[in-house]
Amino acid sequence: MNIETALKEAMGIEGAIGVALVDYTSGLTLGVLGGGQTMDMNIAAAGNTDVIRAKVRTLEMLGLQDGIEDILITLDSQYHLIRLLQNKRHGESFFLYVSLDKTRANLGLARHQLRKIERDLDV
Repeated sequence: MNIETALKEAMGIEGAIGVALVDYTSGLTLGVLGGGQTMDMNIAAAGNTDVIRAKVRTLEMLGLQDGIEDILITLDSQYHLIRLLQNKRHGESFFLYVSLDKTRANLGLARHQLRKIERDLDV
């Protein structure tokens, strides 16, 4: 699955507002979809790059060998789900970020769908 297809599939998640695919080592946004006037996905992607980098640094300082599967940020009206992806062929680290309408989204199902997208994505 290519990036465009992955973004479209992520936007198909019930309650999806917007989605972005980002290389967190460089901060480069590889693609965005959705968001509209209520959410600038490029700004959200950049901000979540900082979240990932901070968490990776914290794990290193703690000496934990665990990898990050996903990060959930719960707002009053939205879920922000950040799913880290590992491209094993190139060794680069990416994340899928999806913003979900809290009243329409099923968080467990959204996590399951992002895992499936991760499995099929070829970056």
